[in-house]
Amino acid sequence: MQERSLPKAIHSPREAKAISLVASLPKGAEVVIIGATGGIGEALLMLLAEDARVGLIHAWSRHPVRAKNSKIVPAAVDITDEASIAKATNAVKSAHLVVVATGLLHSPDGLEPEKTWRDLDLGNLTRSFAINTIGPALVAKHLMPQMPRSERAIFAAISARVGSIGDNRLGGWYGYRASKAALNQMIKTLSIELARSRPQSVCVGLHPGTVDTELSGPFKANVPERNLFSSERAARQLLNVLGGLMPSDTGNLFAWDGTQVPF
Repeated sequence: MQERSLPKAIHSPREAKAISLVASLPKGAEVVIIGATGGIGEALLMLLAEDARVGLIHAWSRHPVRAKNSKIVPAAVDITDEASIAKATNAVKSAHLVVVATGLLHSPDGLEPEKTWRDLDLGNLTRSFAINTIGPALVAKHLMPQMPRSERAIFAAISARVGSIGDNRLGGWYGYRASKAALNQMIKTLSIELARSRPQSVCVGLHPGTVDTELSGPFKANVPERNLFSSERAARQLLNVLGGLMPSDTGNLFAWDGTQVPF
């Protein structure tokens, strides 16, 4: 990628400028947030609802959010159920910004990151790929046709640095690593097709860093305080990065500070 200057990451809420977080999108932009009840998803929802340039926000989650703003349109969507995605898409007229903020790393019923190949389990691997890879791909299948052909639009999915094959030095976490690596391949492939009909659009993966949410809960004890982000800070940083991306950046994975992460 050709080097250029992306917006600097926001290191505290106080540093957030009082300007539109989606200034690069058309006024009245229609937004879809998938995973709107999660840490990052909810923070994105609240920030975008306050943005004057945003016209409508479709908030997708398994259990519909309580709309606290007239811009917010809740919908019950399970990304492992394609019928629910298709049904919710009917309400979307023109998707200027789509952010898939869902992910599975562990669960209360026993799914945990594998420390060794002896921990590999068919059911857990299947769930990881269903939520981390297949779900976002199905969202793209239904929402990318709703993205405008002649205006700037962005499709982004939360990925992870540990999904990088080139950056894998520690091993372990088989299912999460592999499903996020597969998501990165989906993003790359989707971006190629998207560019043919919507050349002003951008399709990227995002690495938010370590965010203080349920997903990172069991693993954040050893993370330095300066590297552990609140959901709001993470959301602001990701919007800051998205605002600076160009069509030439499509198909890549970007970290919270605007740097490109190798696949």
